[in-house]
Amino acid sequence: MLGDEGERLAAEHVLTLGWQIAGRNARTRFGEIDLICRDRDGYVFVEVKTRRPSSFVTPLEAATGVKLRRLARLAAAWLALHGERDAPWRLLIAAVTISDSGSTVELVPLDRWP
Repeated sequence: MLGDEGERLAAEHVLTLGWQIAGRNARTRFGEIDLICRDRDGYVFVEVKTRRPSSFVTPLEAATGVKLRRLARLAAAWLALHGERDAPWRLLIAAVTISDSGSTVELVPLDRWP
């Protein structure tokens, strides 16, 4: 499945950056978080969006404001559930493009998100 492959590629990418993966497809009562990572600055909650080059929308265009606001609520709930309410955290979009000639993963912080 395309989404599963995108999540796998995003996970491999963050590992090459030296990040730790604290959770994958983590469920809270409010929904699911694709990737929960840790880097030297704290927790990183990642929404993975995967598309093919022929798609009508890019991966970034698929990350709507509604989805990202929901991700922020999910992140806060996950942190509270794990006793990490005061831990530093941020949100990223993993924009994954999968094609026959290769795949790309771009991590986009919300301050660069359209």
